[in-house]
Amino acid sequence: MNDHKNTILAVVLSAMVLIAWQYFVGMPQMEKQRQEAQQRAAQQQTTPTPATPGQPQLQPGTGPQVPGQGGAPSAGIQYSREAVLAASPRVTIDTPRIRGSIALKGARIDDVALKQYRETVDPNSPLVVLLSPSGSPHPFYSEFGWVAGAGSNLKLPGPDTVWTQQGSNALSPGRPITLLYDNGEGLEFRRTISVDENFLFTVEDEVVNKTPAPVTMFPYALVSRHGTPQTLGYYILHEGLVGVLGDQGLQEFTYSNIEDKKAVNFKVTNAWLGITDKYWAATLLPDTKASVQARFSFASQGSLKTYQSDYLLDATTIAPGATGKAQARLFAGAKEVPLIDSYEKQLGLNRFELLIDWGWFYFITKPMFYLIDWLFRWLGNFGLAILAVTVIIKAVFFPLANKSYASMAKMKAVQPQMQAIRDRYADDKMKQQQALMELYKAEKINPLAGCLPILIQIPVFFALYKVLFVTIEMRHAPFYGWIKDLAAPDPTTVFNLFGLIPWDPMAVPVIGSFLHLGAWPLIMGVTMWVQMKLNPSPPDPTQKMIFDWMPIIFTFMLATFPAGLVIYWAWNNTLSVLQQSVIMKKNGAKIELFDNIKEMFVKKDAKKS
Repeated sequence: MNDHKNTILAVVLSAMVLIAWQYFVGMPQMEKQRQEAQQRAAQQQTTPTPATPGQPQLQPGTGPQVPGQGGAPSAGIQYSREAVLAASPRVTIDTPRIRGSIALKGARIDDVALKQYRETVDPNSPLVVLLSPSGSPHPFYSEFGWVAGAGSNLKLPGPDTVWTQQGSNALSPGRPITLLYDNGEGLEFRRTISVDENFLFTVEDEVVNKTPAPVTMFPYALVSRHGTPQTLGYYILHEGLVGVLGDQGLQEFTYSNIEDKKAVNFKVTNAWLGITDKYWAATLLPDTKASVQARFSFASQGSLKTYQSDYLLDATTIAPGATGKAQARLFAGAKEVPLIDSYEKQLGLNRFELLIDWGWFYFITKPMFYLIDWLFRWLGNFGLAILAVTVIIKAVFFPLANKSYASMAKMKAVQPQMQAIRDRYADDKMKQQQALMELYKAEKINPLAGCLPILIQIPVFFALYKVLFVTIEMRHAPFYGWIKDLAAPDPTTVFNLFGLIPWDPMAVPVIGSFLHLGAWPLIMGVTMWVQMKLNPSPPDPTQKMIFDWMPIIFTFMLATFPAGLVIYWAWNNTLSVLQQSVIMKKNGAKIELFDNIKEMFVKKDAKKS
């Protein structure tokens, strides 16, 4: 009866380990959000409108609108991204890393594609598109300008304003563009947009007041996204609205969070805010000394949803004949670690590094990335860098692992005495445990030593998993053979003989996700099983059952993890087996790997007979 109870308990505990690991480490959960049905109509541009006197606010845009035109929403009409881009005059963006354009209507930065990044590992796949204009299937853009206080009748440029281009025909590093607009009522607007060699736009606005009276207005900037984007739904990854807002620190709101809250306001200095995906982001970077009224917000009209990060600066009063000025910056590109760090240092930004979701183990994760990146520059392959960092980690923990393996070797040597105690007190479990503990104490053995090598590498495992999962440097990084992307799971599966059978096991209902079991997860499972068989069997049947099942559980569990992490684990197991074998031999303990394997089948035959 006790054996049956122990078996049931072992299965239950194993299942709990699997579920907890999947939840907390970040195994895919059911997708929290699905992409909204393809937009039936173009989305209306976001327009700033004042709320209370002296304290204007920016309202998220609502409703669809015909691209390139103002007027009422028009439902049931669909437009491609290309059609929307062609519907209005534009200024080309051409840099070493960006291809796109700026709309003269509204002067928005709403067309950005990243030249060095493609959607898949296929070098002929489409470029990654970050920003798209209002009216296209997935609007995502940034807008800058001025908004008047409540009660003011100033005619200011808005989303429908057509600006006049002056100077350079294309925006490129060192060649800014200038846009002009005269409101016909004594105010002349001048906007100069420049871009660096990477992903940073700088927008400088000037307003010349030719009226006989002073005018007051508020500079603003926003990043707006229409429609709920499809997110990965991972626990360890933030996708949505993000910012570091002065002494309020890091603020993160998922799309569902901000839908519930509608709007969250902050009055701070030294802030930045925007909208982030896993690898890409569009982020507003106001002057670090400016006082900003920052906000994350959500609005909807029917099934059409708008998410927005925006800010207002303090009011600017422009005397007759004077010129008012405002400056804004936009980061729109890939979240490359060295680049993000350089912008933080260069611009004095407040923890801009947190645009990359380093997680709770930040103090391990980021140094881990820099170590792997440094090794990559020497070895030329991120897979080799992971193997090298594994050796370094093993060297760091070498004294602790040696002590653990030595304890296990001693435990192996006293197996006959342990068996004698079990036989002597077979009917009295309490006396059996007391006698075993006295033996451990006399021989200076730690019965949990076998768990220690696994426990000490768990923080490293988490950190490496985070590095592989969130850093764009690992995206589409190849190893050798069939591994073309270390940040993606092993693409092979044993259930179709590694591609020999033209069948996708993942398509099987309900259990399809469990049938993705590639070559590297199998290698990892075998190495883990070999390592377990080097250790003496735990005296408790329940513990033994758990250890017997652990390699199988981990094999299936890690099958959907990034291939780089599985390669690390397999290589770490191999090094541990070699290290443990040497230490056991040094301590006079017999290496009974093949005997333990043989014992599995001998026991089965004995039970049958």
